[in-house]
Amino acid sequence: MDKELQQEAQGKTREGTYILAVETSCDETSVAIVKDGQEVLVNLVASQIETHKAFGGVVPEVASRQHVECITRLMEQAIEESGLEARELTAIAVTEGPGLVGALLVGIMAAKALAFALDKPLIGTHHIAGHIYANQLTDEIQYPSIALVVSGGHTEIVRMESEGRFEVVGQTRDDAVGEAYDKVARSLGFPYPGGPHVDKAAQAADTAAALPRVWLEEGSYDFSLSGLKSAVLNLVNQSRMKGYEVDTGAIARGFQESVVEVLVAKAIRAVHEFGAKQLLLCGGVAANGGLRSELTARCAAENIPLAIPPLKYCTDNAAMIGAAAYVKWTRGEISDLFIKGEPGMSLENWSVGESAAR
Repeated sequence: MDKELQQEAQGKTREGTYILAVETSCDETSVAIVKDGQEVLVNLVASQIETHKAFGGVVPEVASRQHVECITRLMEQAIEESGLEARELTAIAVTEGPGLVGALLVGIMAAKALAFALDKPLIGTHHIAGHIYANQLTDEIQYPSIALVVSGGHTEIVRMESEGRFEVVGQTRDDAVGEAYDKVARSLGFPYPGGPHVDKAAQAADTAAALPRVWLEEGSYDFSLSGLKSAVLNLVNQSRMKGYEVDTGAIARGFQESVVEVLVAKAIRAVHEFGAKQLLLCGGVAANGGLRSELTARCAAENIPLAIPPLKYCTDNAAMIGAAAYVKWTRGEISDLFIKGEPGMSLENWSVGESAAR
């Protein structure tokens, strides 16, 4: 897109770039309006936690139906609360992937309809890029940087040599951290979502059960959580078979310490190896108190600048999608109205310049 089209899209009455962003990748319906990739005018989130509690996890069909029920209302409410006229919006951004395909399609169709009705550009956005650029809402990202991404579906170490350029240098080979937390929580009898309950129990416990640290091959930045999850299940089953009361606090603390130690060590090593100026913590599990505390302490001890988003920007939200979409907008990289949900969308292929190259 050329500069004249950008200026026309921005409208004549206000300065700045106003992106209305939509996020429906899983079980939160969210709409936000972000100015210039950093200033959040409004960020609305409709959570489905209470609905999915009855099933012990997210049911994709139920999630999609609930997105349908509230997406239009949230879009109208976001524009109203922002104080903008709809015509003053610069562009419409939407999570294109990864995520649950049915949930993604609800947001994509709503965003397409709004972009078409208002004659505004559409920007398909990567969900994990959103989590990374959530940091841009409160801190200026310094490049090159390393992002530690920890969420329900993703555990990755991402190298960013420059703005909008992503290289995945390590990732989980099986369970993601958030997924492992939920499975461990279920075995300990905690309700869904289990992550916060495991974190709370771990921090309150006086002792920690002995559990393995999974480092994999020397020098690897990959992760593996399935063996650790199995070790927890073995402890629980052994206690029950012997007629002992399960020490949920000690097991939760042992599990969390094992996970956090490996995450922190590999992230810190990546910062040193790649000469990063900053470490970014991203994703829903970035809200975990044990991880935030340990990573903060280690970075302070090694004089590494650390950025962690506020809790409201750690879990899925549309403000982070608006922040990531702005990186594309400034380079004139927009999407067409033929985009569709991409459950396995590649972060590296979403890098700036990559769409043009293909």
